[in-house]
Amino acid sequence: MQLSSQTFSDGGRIPGKCAFAVPDPQHHLKLSSNLNPELSWQDVPAGTRSFALVCHDPDAPSVATDVNVEGRTIAADLPRADFFHWLLVDIPENVRGIAEGGHSREVTPRGKPGPAAPGGMRHGLNDYTGWNAGDSEMAGDYYGYDGPCPPWNDARVHRYVFTLYALDCERLPMGEAFSGNAVLAAVRPHMLASATLTGTYTLNPALA
Repeated sequence: MQLSSQTFSDGGRIPGKCAFAVPDPQHHLKLSSNLNPELSWQDVPAGTRSFALVCHDPDAPSVATDVNVEGRTIAADLPRADFFHWLLVDIPENVRGIAEGGHSREVTPRGKPGPAAPGGMRHGLNDYTGWNAGDSEMAGDYYGYDGPCPPWNDARVHRYVFTLYALDCERLPMGEAFSGNAVLAAVRPHMLASATLTGTYTLNPALA
């Protein structure tokens, strides 16, 4: 199975229009248009009954103490953790692509609604749900796609890994609100094949 995108090339930079935030010379960052990227796939294995899509950043700082703090830098060798940006399950077996902006077209304070998604699909909760939990203006349940917003003082360029799973079931056994780790656990016994596509992004002007 092969996964590709017209929005960015494998290993290439994700455009700012598909990010949660873009660089700003006065305030370090500002909110962006937050479009989900275009994705398409082919060479699907026989027996596929649905697909699941997961996008995660494996380069999120494991310690948030210095995140976006003036005069501090997040060292490139700091241990990292996963941050899930998009969880989409129950993609029908006859679907072979997702249009740019088809699932997200802006930053939505307090999060986009869910889990229902177009075409009978379901969105999970991305990790902005936890990240914004203490922010009175942004706290909420963040369903669907929300793009890159790595710390502007991070010395590491972040990777965003889109993984498509071909599954032998029409509907994953998930509850109403599900996380990235829950999706990965549910996918494991039903997976026929997988394919990945990786983009990069940074808000650090020294790395741009």
